[in-house]
Amino acid sequence: MSTLDKVLQVQQDTSVLQAPSTSPKTVSAQTDSTLSIALVNNTSSSNVYAYITGLASQKNNAVFLLQSDGSTGYYPTSPSSTGTALSANCAIKLGAPGSTRTVTIPQIAGGRIWFSRDATLTFLLNPGPALVEPSVTNTSDPNYNIFWDFCEFTFNAYQLYINITYVDFVSLPIALKLQNTSGTVTTVQGIPSNGLDTVCAALKSQTASDGAGWSSLIVPTSSGANLRALSPNSGIVMNSSLFKGYYQSYVNQVWSKYTGSKLQVDTQASYGTVSGSVDTSTSKLAFGDAGAFAQPSAADIFSCSTGAFAVDTDELRNIAARLAAAFNRSTLLIDSLQPDNEVVSTYYANSVTNHYSRILHATNLDGKGYAFPYDDVGPSDGADQSGSLFDSNPKLLTVTVGGPSSSTRSAAVSAREHAVRQGQRPAGRREPQHQRVVRRGSGGTSPADESASESNLDLDLDSDSTYHGSSSGGGGSGSISDVDLEKGLDIPGKHEELLVSSGEKPLPSYLLRGGGDRSGLGGGGGASVGGSGLGGKTLSSSSSLLSRPLNSFPAPAWAGRTVTSALERLEASPSYASMKPVAEFVVKFFGVFLSMSARALVSRLTMALFLVLFYLALPAIRVYSGLGASAGDGDGDGGHNTIGGPVVDGVNATSILHPV
Repeated sequence: MSTLDKVLQVQQDTSVLQAPSTSPKTVSAQTDSTLSIALVNNTSSSNVYAYITGLASQKNNAVFLLQSDGSTGYYPTSPSSTGTALSANCAIKLGAPGSTRTVTIPQIAGGRIWFSRDATLTFLLNPGPALVEPSVTNTSDPNYNIFWDFCEFTFNAYQLYINITYVDFVSLPIALKLQNTSGTVTTVQGIPSNGLDTVCAALKSQTASDGAGWSSLIVPTSSGANLRALSPNSGIVMNSSLFKGYYQSYVNQVWSKYTGSKLQVDTQASYGTVSGSVDTSTSKLAFGDAGAFAQPSAADIFSCSTGAFAVDTDELRNIAARLAAAFNRSTLLIDSLQPDNEVVSTYYANSVTNHYSRILHATNLDGKGYAFPYDDVGPSDGADQSGSLFDSNPKLLTVTVGGPSSSTRSAAVSAREHAVRQGQRPAGRREPQHQRVVRRGSGGTSPADESASESNLDLDLDSDSTYHGSSSGGGGSGSISDVDLEKGLDIPGKHEELLVSSGEKPLPSYLLRGGGDRSGLGGGGGASVGGSGLGGKTLSSSSSLLSRPLNSFPAPAWAGRTVTSALERLEASPSYASMKPVAEFVVKFFGVFLSMSARALVSRLTMALFLVLFYLALPAIRVYSGLGASAGDGDGDGGHNTIGGPVVDGVNATSILHPV
């Protein structure tokens, strides 16, 4: 039985997309049934084409391609043989440089927006039907020598999620802009127009520096120009000897450091923070009853999912995600609390690191983009590195090929901040993917577990599934608070799906703000909300709430969209700029109470009431004190205190609470 998640994993591994055999369940829709996409040609070529593919959730997840008119869907039937050509024209020509072509799509899972320059792409059909997509690791692919690239998205009944990806390779610059129905605009700028040449030059420079073969990732055209740069993982698929032994010296240092000292890993799930150290009897990095890891190879580190990281329990997968990210960024020697103490400025500082990822982030105008499969791992309140956008009320998505219209670098923005505002769980996570180990045309299934789908969202998780990471819903709860930010409610992300498992329901998103433990309920040992432990960590204080930017201020689940919508309308109003300081203080102060648990709210109201009553009772207390003093207090001053109130520990109490 194939599920939506399984067929999407096959797509990622083999470049073959087909409909699942299971029928999804339904939830009430929040987004519109269609989405407008503006496709912008910012290249120097007048021959640029776009393709949009995926699984149409409103047609039982049938294979979908958008036809060349930009509005008609093409739902191919199963052919009688492999490698059958499409029977419809699905090449959407964008026009002259600077032109925009607006198209309309239905709700789609596993969606991709493909771009090609100076040539059209070839998509083929296998029986099923199964869509055979372009691949960069198959030299016999008819698209191999063409300039092409893509971005990934899911548009379902709950939200739109989209990201630029460099997990496989980089070629054409792609930039994203998303406007929601309230007018809020978010962007991912991508690499500049000459970004590929910049990346390739840096890869050559790195090879000259360490001789590790980074320049082998560059794929040239027949004339010697740069066609694309492969990721290390894709490079190893093409040449298994590439980077052999590259990480060994660094891994040895890590093993030496944690022989006798502890490495703490915050699983950011119900397992809380776990401690590990090297077991000298097995030479493995052991995390108690959870399990242990052998020394990973360079291939394991770049793939994040093979060898040492091919683990079989949810808890180990949570640990592996953070270890793999730390190895790619080479931060394990400087940070023994992963990923909570991670700082972006320290990423890739070691000479042995994922230089492909380092170079991609340095080349991106805003530093964002998926450069390895766990590139969204980070501190709970840290800045997003993954280059993703998501919104539950999308209005217009603009995708630009050839570099963004503006080359201004933007400040780092936390995707988790935006996510919590939308009532979702922080941190969109990606399943280990894009490995293309199986060559083009393969149509097998993967061991991936099932997840939820779109407008017919499949919220059911099979009990016998063995997904590469547990669903974010854990146990099939299907809670909106368990939404995976990469694929909404339908595609389990690479690491968010690891965040909650064992059927435990996570904390409401507004309780996860400000560095609170993201371990979900049942962590034990800490402060509690409704009697459920918070994993030994306390919630953020009111002062930390008041220090946050207004545009990232959360609303709790029960206030949800009403408060979020009100904040967005307030920020969009013309008078907001002049009244901003006062408005922000009022909203944040009100938000403090919204962010409190019922117990905390009652406690603070009780304290305030007590202080008011005490203040009102002070005159009576003073009269009573005066009557007592007139009878003589033995201090020789005629029964009167110096300032006019009872003295407590040598200090006049009335002068403190009510000066006279």
